[in-house]
Amino acid sequence: MILVTGATGRVGYRVVEGLDDADAKATAMVRIDVKAADLPPAVQPLVASLDAPPAADVLQKFDRNNMNSPSREQQVELEVTFIDAVLAAGHQPLIVKVAADGFQDPDCQVRFMRSHRQIAMHLEATGLPVVYLAPNVFMETLLPLSDAIRREALIALPAGDGRVAFVASSDVADVAVRLLTAGSVEEGIRVLSGPEALDYADVAARISTVYARQVDYDDVSPSEARRALSDAGLPSWEIDGELELFEWIRAGAADVVTDEVRTATGEDPRPLEDWLRELRGAFVGRPSDLPPPRF
Repeated sequence: MILVTGATGRVGYRVVEGLDDADAKATAMVRIDVKAADLPPAVQPLVASLDAPPAADVLQKFDRNNMNSPSREQQVELEVTFIDAVLAAGHQPLIVKVAADGFQDPDCQVRFMRSHRQIAMHLEATGLPVVYLAPNVFMETLLPLSDAIRREALIALPAGDGRVAFVASSDVADVAVRLLTAGSVEEGIRVLSGPEALDYADVAARISTVYARQVDYDDVSPSEARRALSDAGLPSWEIDGELELFEWIRAGAADVVTDEVRTATGEDPRPLEDWLRELRGAFVGRPSDLPPPRF
């Protein structure tokens, strides 16, 4: 039996869909009942949360756990609470944890990656079997830029000419599903990327080609980006994290391309153009209420 946390999130929901397609026995952990309304009918909902985990006798039913949670200031505390509950249940399920590329590098001080590193240190101390999925920056992080692209034909970010091996959340979910349903799994870290590394000028050019509209990239300063993020209402912890991430990108740390998606799934990772065509409605439709960029 497989348990998926963060089952309504960017990756978690696609994992749940993939497990349903594979006819795997899966349970989706949701914080409240209403969150279960859109789950595939064959997937069982379980009302619980990382900070209020299921009881030990419930956790003992799952031999594989897929851990997903959003980046937030309390992420370490929340995931550690859940891990300790799994450990206290007295069995050794395989943990497939979605982290972020860079977490494995002790020199990477981006707070989002540092949180995953602290969680990983705790996991390693428990002795639980673990596979870490470490995706590069998600293609979906381009979605909150769609309003500015529609209104101003502009991507304005403090990324310099740093290149990013953007990966689709669907590819990350597909890898997770393969591991969760495999007979045996080798522990370790799988760094997941798209098929190529692109800087944001390249991204603007791809958007221009796919949507037949000229879109430009403006390399704004970190101070300009801070003002924009603050005006958009992000809390200071997240603003600082975003700026740390862009500094990491500018330094060239996000340009690593791997073959892990193909190795796990047998399929090439999605190119950006394919993802853009699928999301055409978001980029050429009406202005939306999407939040500012979130990594």
